[in-house]
Amino acid sequence: MIPAGAPVVTATEMRAAEQAVFAGGVSQDSLMERAGAAVAREAARFAMGRPILILAGPGNNGGDAYVAARLLRNWGHDVSLVATGTPAPGAAERMHASWHGPTSSLYAARPRPVLVDGLFGTGMTRPLERGLAAVFADLVKQAEFVLSIDLPSGIDADTGADLGAPRGIDVTLALGAFKPGHLLDAGLERCGKLLLADLDIRVETRWRTVARPGLETPGVHSHKYSRGLVAAVEGAMPGAARLAARAAMAGGAGYVVLAGDRPWSEGPDALVRREVRSAEDLAEFLGWDRIDAVVLGPGLGRDRRAEAYLRAAFAAPKPLILDGDALTLLGSGAARWLETRAAPTWLTPHSGEFGRMFAGEGSKIERTLAAAAEARATIVHKGADTVIASPKSEVRILAGGSPWLSTAGTGDVLAGLLAAQVVQGGKGIAPAEAATWLHARAAQLAGPALIADQLVDHIPEAVSECL
Repeated sequence: MIPAGAPVVTATEMRAAEQAVFAGGVSQDSLMERAGAAVAREAARFAMGRPILILAGPGNNGGDAYVAARLLRNWGHDVSLVATGTPAPGAAERMHASWHGPTSSLYAARPRPVLVDGLFGTGMTRPLERGLAAVFADLVKQAEFVLSIDLPSGIDADTGADLGAPRGIDVTLALGAFKPGHLLDAGLERCGKLLLADLDIRVETRWRTVARPGLETPGVHSHKYSRGLVAAVEGAMPGAARLAARAAMAGGAGYVVLAGDRPWSEGPDALVRREVRSAEDLAEFLGWDRIDAVVLGPGLGRDRRAEAYLRAAFAAPKPLILDGDALTLLGSGAARWLETRAAPTWLTPHSGEFGRMFAGEGSKIERTLAAAAEARATIVHKGADTVIASPKSEVRILAGGSPWLSTAGTGDVLAGLLAAQVVQGGKGIAPAEAATWLHARAAQLAGPALIADQLVDHIPEAVSECL
């Protein structure tokens, strides 16, 4: 599991945080000793007496590797070291000078059971040289356990882009804070298990990993309206809206109404029905002052009636959660649609829907932040690396969720869960973070080969862990 609520910083921000440590009186050598000691402790824990091969590059990542090699050898471990390139002047050079054990070149290195990767760190922005990448990959393949220092060599720290990192790394020890590269794109699968050594470095950031929410048990005087009323709108595929409605019920909403032209169709008896056959009917219904949030989009369809429903929902001064077909209808005009709304809005696109709505370059975090600012909405950009961004430049990242969520209907469940958090008083990024955590936890509880209907059944268990 990735540590909850942990800071996430770019490479530039990490360097600035380190400079602040130096300005406070800690030397670069002391900080490097601190980092190398953290690496050595983890390497010793996982090695369990097996021989260790350490790869040290020319930069500060290599300096950390030299410290770890020296400490492990002093502790009685069988350590060999590979040095690539001349150590950079300064702390890395001094740490290299303090190593007095056996050293070889990368191309002469022999595989050992435990491999520690300290070749390149957060400063890497170009692909690994082909020959080096091949030898590195072979050493990883032949090792029984591989630990990477800070980032696997061959992963871009700010984007997670693949710059030649091999598969097969077991653990990555992040130093100081997580970087986007640990949680995004190729980094998500190449890092293996993530550990964090904070090194007593203070980082200032509004980017964090998703944390378990603290939810409240209803008060003794609570009732269905005080716990919030969610309106879910049916469309061409009514099962999707039913999933969202059921998720809102399971997620703690006090009252859920399913509005559509099938008023007596399937669903729990506790789910209230409202007959809506036109945009005019929907506009009238959404005028009800009891409604605290509206879910629109799951199974809505993409025809003229669906677009009319979207317009009616936009005109209503209610918090609005948009998913699925509603996002496709918004398309590239999403920002123009959203600038007409004064009430809060949350969007829950997957990557295809996001790409149809927003242009932009950079990492998934940067693109989602730009879209949130443009749309003046909180965006849950779904995927294996789910990124949540608010117009206030806040970011939450959930990485490594259940791959079994890649099935129809699970996004509808998330939309309903988000609505339940909104009607219980959530604002901005907080309800999106809570819903994303509950969604991921319910998937864990449901186990392999889950379907969306089963996911809903496990939401109360996830909620109980947050009380």
